[in-house]
Amino acid sequence: MSRDITRVFAEVSGRVQGVGYRFFAADEASLRNIVGYSMNLPDGRVEVVAEGPRDVLEDFLAALGRGPDSGHVDSVSSSWRGPTGEFEGFTIRY
Repeated sequence: MSRDITRVFAEVSGRVQGVGYRFFAADEASLRNIVGYSMNLPDGRVEVVAEGPRDVLEDFLAALGRGPDSGHVDSVSSSWRGPTGEFEGFTIRY
């Protein structure tokens, strides 16, 4: 498997605000040693941007689709982009 770094941009919909979803995403990212952020969107979705090896990010996306027990994920839309290297860790944005 390639260890080339890439970026995934994801938008998660469902019951994902007010249930600890951003913290869940941060914990899952930490377990995988990937960088980026999670942020609530005004329309009730959560935006997640992460950079790391593609195979690791694919596993991360699968976890995002499961979500925390306290919430419910209806869908995860994602797109792949080139990495920017701007992140030093995984943060929760407000």
